[in-house]
Amino acid sequence: MTGTAIYEQQGSVAVISMNRPDSLNGFTSELCEDLLAAFEQASTDSAIRTVVLTGEGRCFSAGADLKQGFVGDRTTQGKLQFEYRPVLQAIAQIPKPVIAAVPGFAAGIGLSFAMHADLLMMAEESFILSPFTTISLVPDGGANWLLVKQLGYHRAFQLSVESERLSAKSCYELGIANKVVPGDDLRVAAVAWAEELSKRAPLSIAATKKVMRHAMDHDWASCYDMEAELQEQLRGSKDAEEGVAAFFDKRDANFQGK
Repeated sequence: MTGTAIYEQQGSVAVISMNRPDSLNGFTSELCEDLLAAFEQASTDSAIRTVVLTGEGRCFSAGADLKQGFVGDRTTQGKLQFEYRPVLQAIAQIPKPVIAAVPGFAAGIGLSFAMHADLLMMAEESFILSPFTTISLVPDGGANWLLVKQLGYHRAFQLSVESERLSAKSCYELGIANKVVPGDDLRVAAVAWAEELSKRAPLSIAATKKVMRHAMDHDWASCYDMEAELQEQLRGSKDAEEGVAAFFDKRDANFQGK
């Protein structure tokens, strides 16, 4: 890691922070590489059960760093496919919940990263923005799919073509954001939420994430089949035995991820 992202462990929580505050955490090739390395570290560390993704400074991310965005040998298409996409896939595929904690604002590809997380917490004064029509580009990083899935075609199209700032309150009301908290409390609240999730059965969370991600663009029958297969695997786990025993003993379960 080159320092454009910070990786911190707080108990069972990994906090991954984009660390280019002077550039509003604008995305560069180096930032993508550092984020990918950070998510790979969190994925392989059995002590980590939940991840918080956030940004240093006054915003989550302003999107691609346009000053550096076209530097290098790769085309724009190449950057999207070979720099952004691996990180977004890492967020989707890590078998641990990822909470995006958004200070200030998340715009452009920053919006895509925030919405691609499993859970989204926003500061009260924060907003999201799809600004692409102001610079004659198309929403990217999967933003078209994410916004249409979340808002429906008409609302998603309006938000994008009008480059509308969508406040944290509106994001919560529309179901984009799970929680809205005071800005000064954002990081502490996100880590506290992550710590609570870390107490849940990790195998169950991983399986739920897998099948719900699958459900986003597959049919009922294939989801049902995946549920049945995963349930069979989980039912034979030590964590399932512990969960049932804890239920009857009226105590908190001690899950080990086994």
